[in-house]
Amino acid sequence: MISDFGISISDLIFMSPIAVIDLGTNTFHLLIAEGSPSAYREIVHEHIGVKIGEGGINKGLIQPAAFERGIKAMQQFQQLILAHRVKSVRAIATSALRNAANGQDFIDEVKAHTGITIEIIDGDEEAAYIYKGIKASGCLSNQNSLIIDIGGGSVEFIIGNNEQVEWKQSFEIGCARLMDKFHQTDPIPSKSINALNLYLEDSLTDLFAAASDYSIESLIGASGAFETYAEVIELEKGNPFDLKKTKHYEFRYDELLAVTKKLIRSSHQERLNTKGIIPIRIDMIVVASLLTRFIMQKLKITEVAMSTSSLKEGVLAEMMG
Repeated sequence: MISDFGISISDLIFMSPIAVIDLGTNTFHLLIAEGSPSAYREIVHEHIGVKIGEGGINKGLIQPAAFERGIKAMQQFQQLILAHRVKSVRAIATSALRNAANGQDFIDEVKAHTGITIEIIDGDEEAAYIYKGIKASGCLSNQNSLIIDIGGGSVEFIIGNNEQVEWKQSFEIGCARLMDKFHQTDPIPSKSINALNLYLEDSLTDLFAAASDYSIESLIGASGAFETYAEVIELEKGNPFDLKKTKHYEFRYDELLAVTKKLIRSSHQERLNTKGIIPIRIDMIVVASLLTRFIMQKLKITEVAMSTSSLKEGVLAEMMG
């Protein structure tokens, strides 16, 4: 149908702001935008460190304090959604909520308090959206890359190029889970590092098999910890770094190895004093660094980049269609 101004009704809908909420294990994100998948304008880009998996991630239960933080965050997001007259909202929940015995209780409470309906997606759908977000950012080539998204509850690995996904899988080895299992003393001791590496060796056999089947030219880190590596590297060199203006970042291999080594060896206080680490990642960046280093060295990948796009941008691209 065409309006009186010669614009289709569907175009009018997508000229209106739309919102994506990504309910991660550590952080809840809200993205409000308008436009098209290749040229959208961000109106709001907020994140709240909810830590919904804190104290219960490996027990499959959202603890009362985390439950309450999550409800309050969603209420804050709803106020922003109303203020910007958003016409369409999608709220996507991943590892922590899909594995929590009281996950449905949380979803029901959010609906009651805000009217927002939360969709729980499985790991395969999560990986697919991450690929869409990375592809929409324009940083894929005709050569295969290994995309890695390190979350709090799960980690997604995708082998793909600018044409298609060759292989993808989600593993329940996110930072909150790894911290709970291995990082209980700070700085993390050598025996814990060795135990974590053995755990990854056992847990990621499907990834290693897939990596042997496809030629992988580079690794692309989807936002999260990779944003922290980039910001710490640039700030320590005395360079200005504005994450909001950075969509893509190419690492020097030696610099990335050096910053992960430094973070792994650091104490909580040293990380607290390091510019470029947001509060929610002060402790989780240690196991994220160990995982990143393990993958680079195991698969012998030296070309590494960061994209600030991930799941929420993939959902946004689909909504804008």
